[in-house]
Amino acid sequence: MADILHRVGIKAPAADVYAALTTVEGLAGWWTADTRGEGDVLRFRFGTDGFDMKVLDARPGERVLWEVVGGPEEWIGTHVGWDLDRAGDYTVILFKHAGWKEPVEFMHHCSTKWAVFLMSLKSLVETGKGAPAPDDVKIDNWN
Repeated sequence: MADILHRVGIKAPAADVYAALTTVEGLAGWWTADTRGEGDVLRFRFGTDGFDMKVLDARPGERVLWEVVGGPEEWIGTHVGWDLDRAGDYTVILFKHAGWKEPVEFMHHCSTKWAVFLMSLKSLVETGKGAPAPDDVKIDNWN
């Protein structure tokens, strides 16, 4: 198994970061504008493609964890999580997209895109304006 890992510090209270990770409005502000919530499943669309995430854990100011239940084959059954901690003026996110069966080329693409979107999350929480899809940074011919 292979994992995508990132660490990002956001100069804001943990409650603000948590809200951006757990509300439809927050998620639409940094990941994709086409975000919907239906019960414990979040639906994210990027044009005609997308991901469905089942919320497994949501502890205010501490942790958010999803299981991928819909989307590309490589993502199904993987877990996307954010662990939050305070360090001075920062809320530090330890991000993990865990459980990839193997580090295929698509995983390399997704790792870079997660970094792009984590910077969008940082911008949203710190300044009030993120860069969600379709206004995200395009990194290659896959988006």
